[in-house]
Amino acid sequence: MSSTELTRTDLGRALCIITGASRGFGRTVAREMSRLVKPGSALVLAARSADDLRALKVELAESEAGRAGLVVECVVADLGEVGGLESVVRASEEAFSEHMDHIILFNNAASLGDVSRYTQSFTNMAEVDSYLSLNVSSSLCLTARVLQAFPQRPGVRRTVVNISSLCALQPFRSWVLYCTGKAARDMMFKVLAEEEPDLRVLNYAPGPLDTAMQTEARFRTADPSLRKSYLDMFAQSQLLSCETSCAKLTKLLLEDTYTSGAHVDFYEL
Repeated sequence: MSSTELTRTDLGRALCIITGASRGFGRTVAREMSRLVKPGSALVLAARSADDLRALKVELAESEAGRAGLVVECVVADLGEVGGLESVVRASEEAFSEHMDHIILFNNAASLGDVSRYTQSFTNMAEVDSYLSLNVSSSLCLTARVLQAFPQRPGVRRTVVNISSLCALQPFRSWVLYCTGKAARDMMFKVLAEEEPDLRVLNYAPGPLDTAMQTEARFRTADPSLRKSYLDMFAQSQLLSCETSCAKLTKLLLEDTYTSGAHVDFYEL
């Protein structure tokens, strides 16, 4: 890799597609990407919350990037439904222009699932299928649709980022849905990296973030030892801000030296 690539300070004229962009880590990623892309870039922000997306769009429009002409498209969609995926892809195709040289997909949308119960209680297939549809199937199908819409072409880089978790690697009691979903997604993108050598694929685990999902984990987790560990982390101010974690993700993307398909944790950097 050349020294120019190692010292890259921006992500080019990019089309950035970010799921789960209305809150938490996804919202922070959107803000950071707006600062890292060159003029002539576009962000496609997908989430279920219309009000939060609109507020973010206004914020970005008033930013330096917005004043420089950054295009921001919001897609209110349930990614667990086919129609939601189609809306994101359609908006992405409309936002793309021929002078763009980088396509970046952030698979961030996810849910914690019911952590108030243990594995043996999950006997309802429809409940499990619904969770996996949003957290696994939608990521696979959206990624496939985006890659089909924007096939390999000279002069255009393509990057796929999966927001992963330590739960993809280690079992957490009473978190069977979340651990299963994260493990499946990690393997999904490892396979993608093997199949598509021109792609840059990253599984990034952002660490324990101070978000609404973390609040849910502290008060709903069935396993007492795990619940206590999260309560202690919060009490001792050990949770990470989304901005702190996103800064390391940004560093990874700019340096671009990670092994494609690798799982990289915040604490490894």
